Amino acid sequence: MDAEALRTFVTVAETGQFQAAADALGVSQQAVSKRIAALERHLGVMLLVRTSRGSRPSPDGQVFLPHAKKVLAVVEQAEQAVRPGSRPLRVDVLNRRISPAQAVHRFYRSHPEMELDVVTLSTENAAQAAQAVLEGTVDASFRALSADQVPAGISVERLMDAPLELLVGPGHPLADAPHVGPAELAGHRIWIPGIMPGTEWAAFYRTLSEAFGLSIDALGPDFGPEALMDTLAESDSLATLVGRGDRYLWPQAHDLRRIPLRDPTPVYPHVLLFRSGDQHPVLTALRDYLRTAGPRTPQDVWAPEWVETA
Repeated sequence: MDAEALRTFVTVAETGQFQAAADALGVSQQAVSKRIAALERHLGVMLLVRTSRGSRPSPDGQVFLPHAKKVLAVVEQAEQAVRPGSRPLRVDVLNRRISPAQAVHRFYRSHPEMELDVVTLSTENAAQAAQAVLEGTVDASFRALSADQVPAGISVERLMDAPLELLVGPGHPLADAPHVGPAELAGHRIWIPGIMPGTEWAAFYRTLSEAFGLSIDALGPDFGPEALMDTLAESDSLATLVGRGDRYLWPQAHDLRRIPLRDPTPVYPHVLLFRSGDQHPVLTALRDYLRTAGPRTPQDVWAPEWVETA
């Protein structure tokens, strides 16, 4: 059933005039007449009685009128539910400890009136996350996506480069270094448990290893960041890599050291994925915020060439 025809019938019934209804709806009187005639043919009844003084609902029209109003109210609710800005922006941050989650949190603290729904998708890789954005499961996602994985209908913007830092215990040979070059890590064991084959972060660390001759492995079970911190604190040879904006906490007695990598600075490129043409006002505000208030990218950046940037 045509919602515009229903709206036209209700307007005529309330105004009592075809011309008044036409004026209210912004259409011609002829268009009003055609809509009413089509609705009456569809229902097989006469809905309006025409008189010299205007139009009024017929007995069937009087019965139909409250139902038509209810249908229009439901249609309005459905339209409102998906109108830009009428619902929270649903953002996938991949992991609540890493820099995208922290940046979105800072955005929310500076814009508390903005409605956000922050999630971590259970998708295995960036391509699946892009598909989730395309299908509307989420409105946006932070991923490191290669150009050949960007589906039609998805736009990307590289808004956050997270510089990597070496995280070591106090007994590690590099524990007191003010900064370290990535090539200096050759020969040191870098342990990053939980790297899943086929994911964008697995591809990132593989490319990083090949570029600087590093030994990065994910051997053994992943018992979570707390267990990793405990292991680092006890080891004089083990190290891991974290993003500068990542939030990890450990007991003060662990005395772990975060050491910047420089010359060049490897960055994990968090690219924002969103549906092309999406006009959600919170998405627009988030993108503007990250462009202006996001972390500054170092000058000597290294990132994989395969990452899509725009």
